[in-house]
Amino acid sequence: MSGTLILVRHGQSEWNLKNLFTGWKNPGLTEKGIAEAKATGQKLKAAGYVPDAYFTSALKRAQHTLDLMLEEMDIEDVTIVRNKLLNERDYGDLAGLNKDDAREKWGDEQVHIWRRSFDTPPPGGESLKDTAARTLPYYEAEILPLLKQGKTVLVAAHGNSLRSIVMDIESLSPDEILKREIATGEPVIYKISGDGKLEETVEI
Repeated sequence: MSGTLILVRHGQSEWNLKNLFTGWKNPGLTEKGIAEAKATGQKLKAAGYVPDAYFTSALKRAQHTLDLMLEEMDIEDVTIVRNKLLNERDYGDLAGLNKDDAREKWGDEQVHIWRRSFDTPPPGGESLKDTAARTLPYYEAEILPLLKQGKTVLVAAHGNSLRSIVMDIESLSPDEILKREIATGEPVIYKISGDGKLEETVEI
């Protein structure tokens, strides 16, 4: 019996639009982000998905995305688990800065290293390796057991917290996962076998 994991990065946020490092800051969704979340909910409903469990982060852009999807799927009165372990990577001193301004301050190469290296964190923040160190144990303890039972699980979170889960499921190297873009509002769907391994990736 295989389970289904649906991963959705939140819709476009106000700070995505302004090209700002966001991390654990809490901007809301743009009109485009709201539309992305609704469209994903409609797609999941059309494909016949009715999840058994719902997870999101402690940040409102992910929570709002999940609420909008459930509204479109006509799903009400369900328990939603919110946990900061699914939060976006913490950008530390970069949070709230325009990415172009950060490049002027620290230089293109240094900002590129902070953004795209696996294990070099920005000042006061987390690397992707650090993010995975909190996200993966949570996934393995709380989400994977449900998938092994054949459940369907919907997770609305963030680009980097989801990247760490994708890296684990697809057995990607640090270089491979850093090249993987996870688009706002687009579902990534996996069939997970009873022993917790990837069976297939599903397109809808």
